[in-house]
Parts: sequence; C-alpha cells; structure tokens
Amino acid sequence: MEYPRYGQTQEASRDHVTSSQARQDTQMAQVRPVTAEPAPTNWIGWVVFAGITMLVLGSLQALMGLVGIFNTDFYLVTAGDLAIPVNYTAWGWFHLAMGVVVALAGAAVMAGKTWGRAVGIFLAGLQALVNFAWFPAYPFWSMIIIAVDVLVIYALAVHGREMKAFSRRATS
Repeated sequence: MEYPRYGQTQEASRDHVTSSQARQDTQMAQVRPVTAEPAPTNWIGWVVFAGITMLVLGSLQALMGLVGIFNTDFYLVTAGDLAIPVNYTAWGWFHLAMGVVVALAGAAVMAGKTWGRAVGIFLAGLQALVNFAWFPAYPFWSMIIIAVDVLVIYALAVHGREMKAFSRRATS
C-alpha cells in the first residue's frame, strides 16, 4: 500500500530509522549488558537466610549429636521406640557428622559457591528426613528443624544463583 502524502510504501516507512532512534538504540544496548548470571535482587536475603540458617542448624545438629553420644539418658523415648530403632550413640554420631557437613555447606552458600547450593539442597532434604525419624524422641525440635529445612530448600532452589553475583559485587 502506498501513502500518497509521503510517496512511500508501508514497508519502506517501517524500515526507515532516524539517526536519533539509532542513537537511542545504541545507548539502550550499552545500558543493559547481557550477563549469564542474574543480577542480585531483594530476594538475596532469602539466600543469606539459608546460608546463616545452615550454619546455625548445622552447629545445633552437631550439638544434638554430642548429646546423643555422651548422654543417652537425656531423651524420654527409648531407642526401640524411634521410627528407625537404633541406639542413641549411633544416632549421635550420624547427627554430629551431618551437622558438620551442613555447617560447611552453609559457609559455601554464603561464599556463593554452586556446589554449596547443591549440597545444601540435598542435605536440607536429608536432614528433614532424619529429623522425621527422630520425631518421637524430640518432637518440638524436629518440627522446627523440618520447617526451617523447607525454607532453606526454597531459598536455595529459587534464588540461590543470585548469591554468586552478590558475592562478586561485594568483593569488587
């Protein structure tokens, strides 16, 4: 279709770009660089929460393991009444080892390491399962740990990639 007033076809008028439009496009391209990792948003607080929580819960899990190792009379339920019947000393060693690993993964998450995020998601799920088995012996504590583990899994799975960009900006 031809526009009689301008003497151009419709296609030609769409292809015509003024110099001010070209300059504007160039400036916009310079303002928004393309990066592989997402820019940190306000949701980075969830990842920091996950990292700090993993540090604290790992430490408390290790403490709970030490109680299981050194003071087996602390718990009200006998070892045979647990979901998985094992003596408290074995549970204590398992909780101690798991607590140390969770705390180390929390430190890696805070440093923006990808492996810390993957290990953190796995260990938070495993820790929730372990505390579900521990539930008859220490129900209130197990419920708290399971709830916090769900929050940690959410934070690391949804917003964990932002921590790497945040760590790079903080160090530069």
